Amino acid sequence: MRYSPALPFALLLLVRASPARATAPPDTLRPVSADRLLGYTYANDLFFRTDYYFTQGMTLTLVHPALARSPVRYLLPGGARGSQQHHGITLRYDGFTPLRIQDPFIRVGDRPYAAYVYASFFRVSTRPGRQRLTTALEAGFIGPAAGGKELQTAIHRVTNNSEPRGWGNQVRNDLVLGYRGAFEKQLLAIPGRAELLGSAEASLSTLYTYAGTGVRLRAGRLNPYLANLGVAGPQSRASLRRWQLYGQATFEARLVGYNATLQGGIFTDANPYTIAADDVRRALLRGTGGVVLACGGFSFAATGTWVSPEFAGGRPHRWGQLGITAAF
Repeated sequence: MRYSPALPFALLLLVRASPARATAPPDTLRPVSADRLLGYTYANDLFFRTDYYFTQGMTLTLVHPALARSPVRYLLPGGARGSQQHHGITLRYDGFTPLRIQDPFIRVGDRPYAAYVYASFFRVSTRPGRQRLTTALEAGFIGPAAGGKELQTAIHRVTNNSEPRGWGNQVRNDLVLGYRGAFEKQLLAIPGRAELLGSAEASLSTLYTYAGTGVRLRAGRLNPYLANLGVAGPQSRASLRRWQLYGQATFEARLVGYNATLQGGIFTDANPYTIAADDVRRALLRGTGGVVLACGGFSFAATGTWVSPEFAGGRPHRWGQLGITAAF
């Protein structure tokens, strides 16, 4: 199986196939939001004039009340009573390369080539003005089947950049299966102007296993972070500001248990090259900063991300991301 650019459009088909009046099973203790959202992000380190390590990634996300009927919901806790529920699915692709993509040989001591695609079935439980619990079940694959070689080669040909020559040495095909949970709590707020939130997150997965904690700061003209998922549908935004323009920043510290993009998948030993476990950095710092412009049911975000070195001899790295979300 190979990754196809048509893969993300599976979500669009799901939207059209969903019955217009589809509703979630009644739950008076944890009501399901009527919001229907579709979002897309594209990330690339080209925004900072680099072309190595995390080189590009995409996500396509659908939030829809009909997804509350999925059997996966039984594996995703609903949070405290009274929490508003959002159910969704995200398709994610990410690709990684060493420092020099022009070399056809293995660059020992450098980052391996790697790419993955997975679907994340998630549930967001929010108590407005207080806290949010996000749980997700993730399934997919890492390796040549993700199409990292084909995608990067095609983009570089279109943009007249150097053709990558080392994808034959990438991390081999393996299973991605994991569970992730995140908890966010409002710490301080100046209504409509600024917010400070604290967070804790953990993932147990064949792709990434880690635990982390961090903070998020938002300032400008904004609606409460815990009021919705960035934008809201017509029924949910009646009492909210139509226009938003704000800056936001996050800072996170992580302890890393496993990283398959460096160490290879756990079921396959035939990788041409991986980073030794002793050379994987177990403590990481990660920061983001960006701006968001939103109007009604539409939101546009531009974000920059910085991460500390992930392995011995590695460099810090930066990339940019653009994202758009629409309520329908």
